[in-house]
Amino acid sequence: MIRIRKPRSAMFLTYLTRLILRGLLFLGAAYLYFFQRAVLESFTAPGFFQSFGLRQAVWLLLMGGMLLHLLPRVHITMSGLKSRPYTYREPEEGYRRGDLYEYVQTMNLKAWMVLLLWLCFNAIFALLYLLNVIGEAEMLLLTFFYFLSDLICMLVFCPFQTFIMKNRCCVNCRIFDWGHLMMYTPMLFIKSFFSWSLFFTACIVALRWEYVYASHPERFWNGSNAAIRCENCTDKICHIKHPLRDLYRNIRLRIR
Repeated sequence: MIRIRKPRSAMFLTYLTRLILRGLLFLGAAYLYFFQRAVLESFTAPGFFQSFGLRQAVWLLLMGGMLLHLLPRVHITMSGLKSRPYTYREPEEGYRRGDLYEYVQTMNLKAWMVLLLWLCFNAIFALLYLLNVIGEAEMLLLTFFYFLSDLICMLVFCPFQTFIMKNRCCVNCRIFDWGHLMMYTPMLFIKSFFSWSLFFTACIVALRWEYVYASHPERFWNGSNAAIRCENCTDKICHIKHPLRDLYRNIRLRIR
């Protein structure tokens, strides 16, 4: 039996609530896909600014989540806030620049691996779309699935963290703010304001992240930033993920 750590932090409960809401949004999109596909397809139809309805409300929800990551002071996890200068805490014992550069090189290589894997995986859907095997409705549904999966990766299980990045948690994740770019990858292939505004805003979020990472890598490694060490973590969003990880490791050891 998996025991969830207590006490649960306010941040964990906030993100758990967001996970449930995203799940409901995906179920709503799936309902539209199977029973009212025309409504789902209308999200990317022309005339976005002619009225205010469901697609404008959904767009505001999706866009608002990204814009939060561009603001200097917001209520998000340290996973994203570690890129801000005011959260940085240099360790009392100091750190070696050589160790930091070694960490950066290792993480950059793993990040390229994730990017290559992601592009190859989504190239399948892009090809199917360009060949008219699937349409805009399928790409929109895929986007909403990615939107849900983003928080599943944060709170429950992340394949990139487990199999490639090998970082302890999202707070120490090198590619944390790539999430929006990953979510809206399918939107690149649909020519509309709804889709392209989301995709290119996601590009801005990712580029800002990469610029800060290149300029101040010390903020992203727990060896050079005491604020992102487990003992100093106040987010504690790992209540589910870490017990599941420990269970997975125990099962592997028993199999061996």
